[in-house]
Parts: sequence; structure tokens; C-alpha cells
Amino acid sequence: MNKKFKIRKDDMVEIIAGKDKGKRGAVVRVVRDKDRVIVSGCNIVKKAMKKRSQQDAGGIAEIEAPLHISNVAIVCKKCGPTRIGYKLDGDKKLRVCRKCGDTL
Repeated sequence: MNKKFKIRKDDMVEIIAGKDKGKRGAVVRVVRDKDRVIVSGCNIVKKAMKKRSQQDAGGIAEIEAPLHISNVAIVCKKCGPTRIGYKLDGDKKLRVCRKCGDTL
């Protein structure tokens, strides 16, 4: 069964725990089976990359490692990092800010 997460790709999130606490970035990818998200410019780690072709240099690359989804919070334009609620608007289900009620 597919897990349902409130955070989606391209959402603006803030890291609320760990070494990059306080940093903000957009969600690049949601890894559903491991409950993780990859945030652009955050949680940078060095990874040894194998040389694949004549042009590809290989060596040590800096990549964004996945963070657990519980360590990020979505950012509301008005009130900053917040939790997400849902509101039904006719037949549409909208994500709303829990602090101010604004749609996300």
C-alpha cells in the first residue's frame, strides 16, 4: 500500500531537526517506501562516485542525502514553519496552514 504524506514535491520546507536545522529549501523528491524527502541544498554529504565513461570524471561528489519526513515542516508564507490540515472546498481537498488557515 502507498503511504500518504502531507509534504509533496516542490513544497518549500524548513528543517526542524538535525545538523541543518533552520535551513529552508524545496523538496526535490519524496521517497515513499523509506519515509524520506530530499531537500535542495540541504543535508549535503560527500559520496565516492565510480568513473562511468571517458568523459565522466568520478571521484568525490557532494550530493543531497535524504532526510526523514518527520524532520521537515512545510513553510507558510504568513507564519513560517507549520503543520498541515485539510479543508474540503466543494469536491476539492485543499491543504491549509494549521496556524492561520491559509491555503498552501
